[in-house]
Amino acid sequence: MSQTSVFKALADPTRRQILARLKAGPLNAGEIAEGFDMSKPSISHHLNLLKAAELVTCEKEGQFLIYSLNLSVFEEVAAAMFELFSAPASAASPQKGAPHEA
Repeated sequence: MSQTSVFKALADPTRRQILARLKAGPLNAGEIAEGFDMSKPSISHHLNLLKAAELVTCEKEGQFLIYSLNLSVFEEVAAAMFELFSAPASAASPQKGAPHEA
């Protein structure tokens, strides 16, 4: 998983809407495309970017491709963001009488 590909995938509102639809459970490409005002090849392009970022998984069931959320990638990204923005233990609680930066 490349964090760059994950953030690039999440930057697009259509891809975020696709992910939101998949929160309810696995869907095939046709079910995902319902309600979007764009061509099926465009939806397929968005799904391929989400697969490349490993945000969704895809399994073939008969003639359908079934897409599901890959929650482990979301957990990894959330952990990386938490680590990036959490304060070091010494900075978390300033000592009494220490100057406070604005």
